Parts: sequence; structure tokens; C-alpha cells
Amino acid sequence: MVKGHLHSIESFGTVDGPGIRFVAFFQGCPMRCAFCHNPDTWDFQRPVPFEMTPKELLEEVKRYKPFIKKGGVTCSGGEPLMQTEFLLEFFQLCQQAGFHTALDTSGAIFNEKVKQVLQYTDLVLLDIKTLDDDLHPSYTGHTRSNNQAMLDYLQQIHKPTWIRHVIVPHYTDDDQHLTLLAKELQRYDNVECVELLPYHTLGTYKYKELGIPYPLEGIPPLSDKQKKHATDIFCQYLQCPIL
Repeated sequence: MVKGHLHSIESFGTVDGPGIRFVAFFQGCPMRCAFCHNPDTWDFQRPVPFEMTPKELLEEVKRYKPFIKKGGVTCSGGEPLMQTEFLLEFFQLCQQAGFHTALDTSGAIFNEKVKQVLQYTDLVLLDIKTLDDDLHPSYTGHTRSNNQAMLDYLQQIHKPTWIRHVIVPHYTDDDQHLTLLAKELQRYDNVECVELLPYHTLGTYKYKELGIPYPLEGIPPLSDKQKKHATDIFCQYLQCPIL
């Protein structure tokens, strides 16, 4: 019997897809993004508060049906696609029960099993860290080949997609980087909106608790002025909402 290792659950999520959503945060992530604010989700073997079967998690979701009936269920992380067997069964059950399903993923894992999961996914929230092939490995711990492959596949199957991009000062906040990404996204008619997420330092205390050096020590949070400037650039090239 497959069981999911869940880091946490949020019953009234408002920033992980459309409407009010039940959000399950999965334990385990193959990436080591420099700006990650949840390093406690990295280790799959770390003790977790929730270990459940897909049916048990669905029963938990059903408790909040009156509140999320116009929203749905989002699986986030960590990286949910580290647990594809669980995720596949859970999303199948969610759709059978009439819940909208959203997958928040880095796209670091992309294979035939992931394609099966996408059959039962109504919306993909795909994180794009950077389009810089030279920066990506040191910035995230992975190449960006799987992320690009997933983005192209989502276009191929016409899967509704929201793009998420964290803007980090001194790394991805320059006009050249922002313009390159905005222009690249013009090619994808399945992209329904782009979320530009300002870098923040709210998770730095977790690194201290875990005894892990913080990779972006000294980098300031993105200012409101910088966020507006980035939004203006994206609005020049894209017709979809820029959040």
C-alpha cells in the first residue's frame, strides 16, 4: 500500500492556484535552490507529521469541501513528483470526487510516470528558476533540461499552466534576464498567467536550525519598486495576467 510523506497541510490556501484550496506539501526535493525557504522539506527520510494513503488524504480533503468547491486541491512541496505513485492515485481519486487538481512543481523530474500524473492534473504551476544554462546548476543543484522538457510537453498536450518565477536581486533581477524569460514565454499559448515572486529572507532561520549555511547571505529582499519594474517588463511582451 503506497503512502505519502507529507511535510504539512493547509486547509485554506489562497496563493496556490485559483480559488480557495486544500494544499498538501510533500516531503522530499531533489533540488537545492539558493533561495529556498523550506530546507526542512529536502530530506525525504526526515520524520514527517503526516504519512497517509491516497484515500486517507482524500478523506481529509472532503472535510473542507464546502470551502474549496470553487477552488480545489494543490499538491506542492518539496517536490510532489518525487512521490509519483502516491500522487497519481491521489489525483485520480480527487478528480473522481469532483475536485480541481493543481500540481506545483519545479519540473526537475520528468518521465513517463510524470506524464501519467499530468493526465489527472487540471492545472500545472511550473517554477522556472532561470533560463541561464550556466547559472542553473550552481543556483539550483540541477540542470534545467527536465524543466524545459516539461514546459514543452505541457504546451504539446495543451495543459493549462501558470508560470512561477522567483526574482532574486543580483541573480535574476536584471533587465536582460527578465526580458529573455518574458520573450521565451510568448511561445507558449497554454500559459494562462505568470506569477513573479519577490525573493524574501523569511526562511533563513530554518538554515540555522538545521546547521546549513545560507547560500544567499547578505542578499536583500526584492523591493516593491524592483517587483513593479519586473512586472512592467513582462507586461510588454505577454497578454496573460502578470501577478
